[in-house]
Amino acid sequence: GEYLEGKGFSVKEIETEDMSAIKAEYSIPQELTSCHTVIVDGYIVEGHVPAAEIRQMLSDRPAVIGIAVAGMPNGSPGMNIEGFDDEPFDVVAFNSAGEIEVYASYQ
Repeated sequence: GEYLEGKGFSVKEIETEDMSAIKAEYSIPQELTSCHTVIVDGYIVEGHVPAAEIRQMLSDRPAVIGIAVAGMPNGSPGMNIEGFDDEPFDVVAFNSAGEIEVYASYQ
């Protein structure tokens, strides 16, 4: 929430013990699941997705159900672990059929 609020988004946090139920409800492919799920204007944002890609998705309105960063790669928003180099990661888009394509890459 803190990262998105700092980027100008209004955030309403809902804590839950059963994240797997949330992931299933929103048809998030298992290989993309991360520590948190955000719903932004009808789209799913899963994991540590940079604000630039969220804004791009909201502007372009692609025919996907959401975008995601799988896992918790170092160097993604909110994942800056001191003493470790940034890891390359992809922001991917996914549809309700579970099809995944690269939306943006960070090296």
